[in-house]
Amino acid sequence: MKKRHLIFLLITFSCISPNNKRDTLESSGEIPVLGWYGIPENESTVARYSEMREAGFTINFSGYSNADKVEAALDNAQQAGMKLVIACPELRNDPENTVKRFMNHPALAGYFLQDEPNRSEFPGLGEWAGKIQSVDKEHFCYLNLFPNYANSIQLGTESYREYVNTFMNEVSLQFYSFDYYPIRIRNDSIRYLRKNWYENLEIFTDEVKKTGKPFWAFALSTAIWDQEGNDIYPVPTIAELRLQVYSDLAYGAQGIQFFTYWTPGCGIECFHDGPIYNGEPTEVYFNVQLVSEEIKKLSGVFLDAKVVSVTHTGDIIPRGTNRLGELPKGIKVLETIGKGAVVSVLEKDDSVFLVLVNRDFQDNMKLNIQGNSKVKRVFKDGTLAPAKISRLKSFDVEPGDVAVFTWADRDKRYIRN
Repeated sequence: MKKRHLIFLLITFSCISPNNKRDTLESSGEIPVLGWYGIPENESTVARYSEMREAGFTINFSGYSNADKVEAALDNAQQAGMKLVIACPELRNDPENTVKRFMNHPALAGYFLQDEPNRSEFPGLGEWAGKIQSVDKEHFCYLNLFPNYANSIQLGTESYREYVNTFMNEVSLQFYSFDYYPIRIRNDSIRYLRKNWYENLEIFTDEVKKTGKPFWAFALSTAIWDQEGNDIYPVPTIAELRLQVYSDLAYGAQGIQFFTYWTPGCGIECFHDGPIYNGEPTEVYFNVQLVSEEIKKLSGVFLDAKVVSVTHTGDIIPRGTNRLGELPKGIKVLETIGKGAVVSVLEKDDSVFLVLVNRDFQDNMKLNIQGNSKVKRVFKDGTLAPAKISRLKSFDVEPGDVAVFTWADRDKRYIRN
């Protein structure tokens, strides 16, 4: 029996020759993955931070009752290889001295200011951020802006574009962030995509480009009940997580944030089945872990990439977006069969990346593509292989999933003449 096992192993390993080994995409780092409403103060242990790290998170965001609790959390996070965005009363009341206390801690990622501010709060936030940045320019100040489904009273402006533009002009941050939760549920079973999600991405990315700064975006990882106990946001499937994450990255996001990591209790709304629920990992924990690993492996595509264009295919394209027109140089045919795709062209050094996201989170998309012989396929483990699309080839892209192709273009002419 042992001899048979040995023969089988020899045959198996003989098939894995250096000639069959794929190239691996290089990356200067990893896309950061932040857990919003992370590990609470009373659970802030090395074991809990290690558990979070194992799920693929690199940054935890939680609030703390005082600066001493922040220091203890930072020490524990450091042991687990995690970083923290910190918030405590002293950061607001005595920002300069609080920053001096923590700015040299290895586990510090940044400083939280406020969530979803109104227009009237921008001047104070700009002043507060300025005080922090006058002491520490290495770590970021962090907050999230409203999504475009917020009303004018919440925004404090007549339009969403005015809200975003005014904030970016008045509050100087290292990067900008907004939250949006696009997949809802009605009648206890019918899941649907909010109509203005991609329009939000279009407006936000258009405005952030004017600043020359990066942006971070969200994926909803927790189910939410309304006051009557009906789900309004469902327990997310892996396809729904992928759709959110890959759409964000296709639009150029340089950081991914999951709301939430730890499952909150009840307030205006009730939450359930986040990655950690009642103190234990859920199925969502393991789905987030898988998607986070994909993000890490594909950092060579998305990290520090410049967005050349983002368009859409499909019989009906999302509100506020543009339909795919000219194809990138190197691609002769690009057709999608299904609800349609996000089509993003990214530039990085001498490489071009074509990123295609299936907008349907329930069914496969058929991709028909043809291009030159130099085009390579980028797999989700970060490896590359010839795409073999010199003749028309069809691929199935799973619900919410991504297909990535790349080729060299030293002339930097991305659109075919």
